[in-house]
Amino acid sequence: MKKIASLLIGVLICLVGCNNTEFGIYQGRDLKIGVIGAIPEVREENIDFQDITFEKLKNNTESLSKELDAIMIMKEFLHEADDDQYVAAYRSLKIPTFFMQSTKVHVPFVNEGVQYDDIIDVEPANFATGFLDLGTDEKIKEHTWRYKLEKKQNIQDVYSQIFATIESVSS
Repeated sequence: MKKIASLLIGVLICLVGCNNTEFGIYQGRDLKIGVIGAIPEVREENIDFQDITFEKLKNNTESLSKELDAIMIMKEFLHEADDDQYVAAYRSLKIPTFFMQSTKVHVPFVNEGVQYDDIIDVEPANFATGFLDLGTDEKIKEHTWRYKLEKKQNIQDVYSQIFATIESVSS
């Protein structure tokens, strides 16, 4: 009977440990991230968020690519972010852009003539979609990332995953 009880306890511990979806706090190098919208609350202390505007994004992609590690555009600005005047900026940045809580992934932001409301929602919805164009005039090379918010996962874990991606891209 003791062996069965011990075995059951061992199995339960294993199952509980296996269901843990926490990613863990990002502990990589310090990151500077430009944000259009509200600065997100994160648990990491090595992330420096800086407010930027669409005007700065449009006119200063080269300097932003040198000063920052990534750009985040928050949900409340996604309808403005799809404006054709910003497509060239997203494509010329040498750092990833993350569209937070976009139900349309990156498509309306990096293609001219495509409006946010004209694209169908992608299911299951992503918490964030990242985009980086590393192509040349002769070659198309786009990187995209999608971050879903799993049932037992919290938003802080998703931000930690995004920070790890940013570090891996800029290394």
